[in-house]
Amino acid sequence: MTLLEYTLFAFASLFVIVDPIAIVPAFLVMTARDTPQAQNRMAFLASAVAAGVLVGFALVGKWVFQLLGITMAAFQIAGSVLLFRIALDMLYANRARDRQSDEEVEAGAAKDDIAITPLGVPMLAGPGAISTSLILLGQARGLMQHLALLACILAVSGLSYLILRFASKGARRVNPLVLKLVTRIMGLLLAAVAVQFVINGLLQTPFFAK
Repeated sequence: MTLLEYTLFAFASLFVIVDPIAIVPAFLVMTARDTPQAQNRMAFLASAVAAGVLVGFALVGKWVFQLLGITMAAFQIAGSVLLFRIALDMLYANRARDRQSDEEVEAGAAKDDIAITPLGVPMLAGPGAISTSLILLGQARGLMQHLALLACILAVSGLSYLILRFASKGARRVNPLVLKLVTRIMGLLLAAVAVQFVINGLLQTPFFAK
């Protein structure tokens, strides 16, 4: 496989598995009360975290998993727990209300946490994206293809940021009642995704794989 073929293959594979377009509704719901500046900051942070996680696993993930004795199935189940917690908050609308004084700092920290988890991990850099980066690393031949893989990860992350940023601009014209309805629906869908992660993880274990 030539360098160009590998680069196109790696970029297409990563973009399809990361699928930033699919998380746009969840991003809009979880940031519906935020200012445009805050939405942009969270979109950037989520994309940066995803890039860092994918690059990190592409470089040392295989050895970290082996050192700690962690399987991809365990990673999927752990990610599903985090995702299910956020889904419950969305279903029951347990989101932070407008706060003042000292609580504003805590609210800001909570928003950053949302950008890191679940937006950055596992919604952008989920088990599928991590395993894809590890597979692509195994297929890379030579220094240039290894560098091309890292460049593709950064490119997909940058494109994810642009997609989330432009989506937040269009969402300002949406009726708040519609966003509330979408909140419940997305909460249910996220809960289903979390359960599917658990099922996928269990099916990869030796007991269920038999």
